[in-house]
Amino acid sequence: VQLQASGGGLVQAGGSLRVSCGASGHTFSSYVMGWFRQAPGKEREFVAAIRWSDGRTYYADSVKGRFTISRDNAKNTVYLQMNSLIPEDTAVYYCAAQVAYYSTVYYPVHYDYWGQGTQVTVSS
Repeated sequence: VQLQASGGGLVQAGGSLRVSCGASGHTFSSYVMGWFRQAPGKEREFVAAIRWSDGRTYYADSVKGRFTISRDNAKNTVYLQMNSLIPEDTAVYYCAAQVAYYSTVYYPVHYDYWGQGTQVTVSS
């Protein structure tokens, strides 16, 4: 499975960005897809996840109400729409796929495939 993240960039605080994650090499049908982010000097942290089979979504408290994760089955693509961005959202954003069953979606160790990351920078 190859994951390709795209769509990052520079935006002013209060603005919006949408990052995308396309998959090749396998269908998404049995996966959980997640977005994580990592700022300089910090650990990688959970942002959002979506269960491919039923569309159930999960969000970190810090982004709830501002970010929306969604999927497009036909395009094998997962999106993260980010609104009301703040400087603290600045990080490299990674998409990841969970292919084995785990009881949680919140930890990087439970994801099996990772994309290369896309930089999101929010200026104040």
